[in-house]
Amino acid sequence: MSEFSHIDATNQPAMVDISGKATNHRTAMAESIVQLDESIMALLDGGDIQSKKGPVFQTAILAGVMATKKTSDLIPLCHPLPLNNCKIDIEPIESNQVKVTCLVSTDHKTGVEMEALTGATVASLTLYDMCKALSHKIEILRTRLISKSGGKRDYQAES
Repeated sequence: MSEFSHIDATNQPAMVDISGKATNHRTAMAESIVQLDESIMALLDGGDIQSKKGPVFQTAILAGVMATKKTSDLIPLCHPLPLNNCKIDIEPIESNQVKVTCLVSTDHKTGVEMEALTGATVASLTLYDMCKALSHKIEILRTRLISKSGGKRDYQAES
């Protein structure tokens, strides 16, 4: 038997059977750090960047929320989940960087880590898409799980 939960006894991919698990409240938060060119950051005004395509942060937030709801369509063995909440924030941090955070919650038998990671990632990709006409000096530096709760074990990333 494989140590991986998505491999069955015959070493084939399989969705995890959650039918015997209890429903409980589950949350997950993920973050992405995006490095933007200083020419892009210079356009930051009133908490957003206006581009020919529209408000960059607002569009990225909407894209991230939509992505969380489509995670099971993108990741083959993810369970489709009814989400209670999805909150995406984008804030400037140090040296031409923005931090994208995605907090997701559900009351279900499985966690929402993949939804949070997908939301943060798609919001970051949307930042790239919205800003690439201004500069291609954009880098998604990292995406990581910050925390999760409600499953077998909680998780909190180290700073």
